[in-house]
Amino acid sequence: MPGARRAGSITKRCECRGEDGKRLGQSCPALRKRSHGTYQLRQELPAAADGTRRIFRRTGYTAVGDAQSDLDKLRAILDLIGDDEHYGHQISDLLAKVQSDRADIPDAGEVKRRLAGGVALSSDMTVGEWLDAWLAAKKTKRRTTSSYESHIRVHLRPGLGHYRLDRLNIGHVQAFFDGIDERNEVIRAENTARREQEARCKWGKPGAPPPDVSARLAVEREKLAAMPPYRYITGPATKQRIRATLRAALNGAIRRQLITFNPAQWVELDSGKRPKARLWTAQNVEYWRRTGEKPSPVMVWTPEQLGHFLDEAEPSRLYAFFHLIAFRGLRRGEGVGQDWLHVDLDAGLITPAKNLIVDNWEVFEDAPKTEESASTIALDSLNVEVLREHRQRQLAERDEWNRRAAEQRAAGKDVPDWQDTGKVFTDIDGSWLHPEKVSDEFRRIVARAGLPPINLRDLRHLAATLVHAGGGDIFAVQKTLRHASGQLTSDTYTELLEDVDRDIAEKAAGLVPRARRSAESAPAGQDQDEAADDGDEPGEAA
Repeated sequence: MPGARRAGSITKRCECRGEDGKRLGQSCPALRKRSHGTYQLRQELPAAADGTRRIFRRTGYTAVGDAQSDLDKLRAILDLIGDDEHYGHQISDLLAKVQSDRADIPDAGEVKRRLAGGVALSSDMTVGEWLDAWLAAKKTKRRTTSSYESHIRVHLRPGLGHYRLDRLNIGHVQAFFDGIDERNEVIRAENTARREQEARCKWGKPGAPPPDVSARLAVEREKLAAMPPYRYITGPATKQRIRATLRAALNGAIRRQLITFNPAQWVELDSGKRPKARLWTAQNVEYWRRTGEKPSPVMVWTPEQLGHFLDEAEPSRLYAFFHLIAFRGLRRGEGVGQDWLHVDLDAGLITPAKNLIVDNWEVFEDAPKTEESASTIALDSLNVEVLREHRQRQLAERDEWNRRAAEQRAAGKDVPDWQDTGKVFTDIDGSWLHPEKVSDEFRRIVARAGLPPINLRDLRHLAATLVHAGGGDIFAVQKTLRHASGQLTSDTYTELLEDVDRDIAEKAAGLVPRARRSAESAPAGQDQDEAADDGDEPGEAA
């Protein structure tokens, strides 16, 4: 019967041989000594699927207790068979492989879990193989799946893919992330060395350098060409996202009962908190011009700097785009994905219901990031006016394109009409506007204006400043930017809004008349008591 207890035993043996060269076996006179020989176990296994008899043997135990412990493990596993012949074949295959590989005998609980989950008992799947299988089965948004793929291809498979999935532990994962930190230090050092070398390659004076200097610069440029190119470090936020990908994949393995523990959950990483947004105050601008470094990864223009930018951007066909982002805080993908269908200029309302996403330069349309992202927000009268003018410009572009297309078709050329995609912001032929083209135009305008650098996304941060300066609180900022959480708004913008609050605080302080301070600033010769009395007059207070 499949579930019958099979014969098993523990014996002692040695390698001693008699004069004829044959092993003495049990007849060795020294075998009775505790220190002589080793123990071996023998356990009969279920027959293979083809009926072949199988015996599990393992030798080399120095203590009988070790041999007995392994024999007990084998018997506990064999007891799982019960009356299921299929289980018997699976367990027999598993233990035969354990014997041939000289692997540790697995725990019976682990074998039972795999049997219940329908997982191959003899699986030696690696982390890399599981990551590939997990990714292939994911049904997430395209951008999310692309992010998973990038983390796996660039980081996880090279760093952890060679480990067996069921043997991955906290130490392996911690060492992997520590290795990223060490690689970051190398990249920082190489980037610094390249920057210093570039400085040695420059001739900072007018006109051509003299021959001896030219020769020296040529040598320095050869050194520069041999140096590694600039590389990005893997920052704290990216490491957090990499761990999130690994944790999700390992949770999937737990659901499949391939493993029982997720080591990615317990590694220690930097916090990866969002950087605080800061204003380009005069002091910060001076620091940037002197050092070439931004005080924070997220910098925001002052209202005066924004005005300068908009003045410079007004001739651009994307002026309305930048105006809308700066005052109403749409994301780049939401701006280029905005449909006229979801813009009501008469009511002064806009709903960012579509999002254009870039994936390896290919653009595709997707729903907004969250349900809150698709919320309707108000348009101020200035934005309404700018969008009306933009609509007229777009219609004029359409008519001009179609006129020229008709002329070219008459000349025998195959030129299509303007594409009516229904988007507020389009390319010159009416097709979807590639998000990166918007960023390129933004950078060109910033350079022409001579403004301190910000990213296009930072215009969204600037919208938060303007809302708050206009009297809105954190809740109003959250609603305008359509954040799902007020905590996210607070974490990102608190410091920025404190800068704005200082101006508000100064104005508030100036509203309250103070008698003592008036007396201190009274003209010379006026009695302080008189000044105090004057300050107390109702007319003066008014």
